[in-house]
Amino acid sequence: MSATTVPRSAQVTRSTRETSVECRVVLDGSGAAEVSTGIGFLDHMVASLALHSRIDVSLTCRGDLEVDDHHTAEDCALALGQAIDAALGERRGIGRFGWALVPLDEALAQVALDLSGRPFARVELELVRERIGALATENATHFLQSLAVAMRATLHVDVLRGANDHHKVEAAFKATARCLRQAVAADPLPGEFAGETNPVPSAKGSL
Repeated sequence: MSATTVPRSAQVTRSTRETSVECRVVLDGSGAAEVSTGIGFLDHMVASLALHSRIDVSLTCRGDLEVDDHHTAEDCALALGQAIDAALGERRGIGRFGWALVPLDEALAQVALDLSGRPFARVELELVRERIGALATENATHFLQSLAVAMRATLHVDVLRGANDHHKVEAAFKATARCLRQAVAADPLPGEFAGETNPVPSAKGSL
């Protein structure tokens, strides 16, 4: 499958004793989202991630919310990241990198992303509340960390300022989405590496 001529898509099913997750993504989409995790604020964030990345996302989860929201948030992030990773294939002909500075009213988030194949996440959201809606704020951080690991990416997220925790998290998700939009897009200089027409954007030839 060519990364630049046909829609890139993947579907992931993740089932454990804690959750059952179905996720499908289309990288060359319009940002359409169908999200039902049982956690309203998480649904809102994933839908925002889809819209601003222009990745179509279908994500459903039945989780043990009677226990905690941690398993649902983590497994949804892992399924989404695995689906993006699978849809990228060999990562040929992509931009690979993304950077964004996104405001939401008084909040300002900066994100840098590298679809490097090397999982790493540093996420500093500077949150003060314990919860936003039904989502523990620590799980907003953990979602982004788990997403990065599952899609084999290096992700740096910093909320630079803000007073409202909802705004801080939403700015961070939107900035991550803008980075994804850049990183998964077709590379503007095909053939730059080793004379290939649809190259992997790495001097070592693989990601």
